[in-house]
Amino acid sequence: MSRNKTFTSTLAGVLALGAGAFATQAAAVPDAPKMWEKCAGIAKKGMNDCGSLDGKHGCAGQAAMDNDKNEWVYVPEGTCAKIAGGEVVATRPAK
Repeated sequence: MSRNKTFTSTLAGVLALGAGAFATQAAAVPDAPKMWEKCAGIAKKGMNDCGSLDGKHGCAGQAAMDNDKNEWVYVPEGTCAKIAGGEVVATRPAK
């Protein structure tokens, strides 16, 4: 077999493997959440989703310290209980 045919065969095989891997990854993506939980106690400094539970501020990104029990982020339903320090304080439907 010539070098050109060997290269072409190898390239075709690599491309086929890549396409197969992409199809497998696409099938592994979970459905979008149907419900969201407001999970308090897990937000990092400056990474909260909205106002604090105790009313100290009313905007996202204003958490003053990591893991403050009054700061929260939205996570897919069922996730908060799996995170150390997380407490579900409310849920809402996904849009």
